[in-house]
Amino acid sequence: MWTADEIAHLCYEHYRINLPKQGKPEPNREWTLLAAVVKIQPIADQTWDSPDKPVRVTKEVVSMGTGTKCIGRSKMRKSGDILNDSHAEVIARRSFQRYLLHQLHLVAALKQDSIFVPGTQRGLWKLRPDLLFVFFSSHTPCGDASIIPMLECEDQPCCPVRTDWANNPSMEASGNLKPTEDKRKCEGPDSPVTKKMRHEPGTPATEVANGGAHRQSFGNQESGPIPPSVSSSNLTSGELAAVTGMAPGGAKVVDVHRTGAKCVPGEAGDSGMPGVAYHQVGLLRVKPGRGDRTCSMSCSDKVARWNILGCQGALLMHFLEEPIYLSAVVIGKCPYSQEAMQRALIRRCQNVSALPNGFGVQEVKIQQSDLLFEQSRCAVRAKRADSAGRLVPCGAAISWSAVPEQPLDVTANGFPQGATKKGIRSLQARSRISKVELFRSFQKLLSSISEDKWPDSLS
Repeated sequence: MWTADEIAHLCYEHYRINLPKQGKPEPNREWTLLAAVVKIQPIADQTWDSPDKPVRVTKEVVSMGTGTKCIGRSKMRKSGDILNDSHAEVIARRSFQRYLLHQLHLVAALKQDSIFVPGTQRGLWKLRPDLLFVFFSSHTPCGDASIIPMLECEDQPCCPVRTDWANNPSMEASGNLKPTEDKRKCEGPDSPVTKKMRHEPGTPATEVANGGAHRQSFGNQESGPIPPSVSSSNLTSGELAAVTGMAPGGAKVVDVHRTGAKCVPGEAGDSGMPGVAYHQVGLLRVKPGRGDRTCSMSCSDKVARWNILGCQGALLMHFLEEPIYLSAVVIGKCPYSQEAMQRALIRRCQNVSALPNGFGVQEVKIQQSDLLFEQSRCAVRAKRADSAGRLVPCGAAISWSAVPEQPLDVTANGFPQGATKKGIRSLQARSRISKVELFRSFQKLLSSISEDKWPDSLS
């Protein structure tokens, strides 16, 4: 039907061909993340000569987002005219909501062909039964899904590990531990942390601890996996015993990739201890901010929420008979653990209860592609081997939706790129996927439908 590599390739090509130069990273100096929603639909009038014959499908990108940034708490606005969270996954989902609003307008107001068909109740619609949506992200979502094992002799991405590791990587990290505000607190002069050796610009960083070296093949994303600073020689026998000792191929799990996302207030918190016990898994986290703390939940938490409540949002749900769920999540080539993804998106949510009819935790299919995004941090770093200067995340975010009017939206710091302080309150200084603009689109949809055909929830 489709493969992870086919989905990744389709998204990378769409990014290359359909997204403008504006908003993309500056070559050899910036990197970004990419996410998209792909519509999968069987080709009509297929002949079924054999039951083993694969179903032929069409694959279409219906929304796309790029971005790595998130505004701090002090910049948030009650008016809903700023994008609080511009990580690629969030931009892609909000762009998808734009697409869904357009598709509802086609069928409910214009009586044209759409992805929706009439539901059983007045004014309600449901997704055509032959359609499904696949979510793609070029990198592991920040937060819980990014807390993944690091092997003693690995060259990332790392091999799969047993379920018991992903659920509880350390006995020492399972208790109620006080949250650590800054990981540097546990990295005093006497702590067994590594110190980066000085190296020529563009050469891979080699870290040394107690005489042992560990080579890194992947860098950190702004709020995704951060390579740990502890080598296997720093781990006690008790710590190693608490972890699955051997991975496939005989390599030891000696540490974890770190996430910059911080535990929300009230959670048990991370221990901040060296090695495998640094993080506690399964917790809710907020994205990190430089100075000004954010209020945006990690992408792992948001994707997990979509897997329970759907991607449509509260406004669109007024017109839908059932939520719109993602059938699969595909991740590009990057540090990755299938077990951590399963834990972050599905298993830690299994106890969620008291949901309205039609809602529930979905067994979303999770796969990884072997194709690397050309403007990911890792790919750009490899290209600029001898370049001077820092490699930095791109400050802009791009939104693209499969809609006829103004499908593109380029923002920076939550507002359309180029917006001035003086013009921030104007209609032109609003992203088309901001809360207030999505609400305006919803109002437009409502006004285009006669009141006698409104759903009961709006009557």
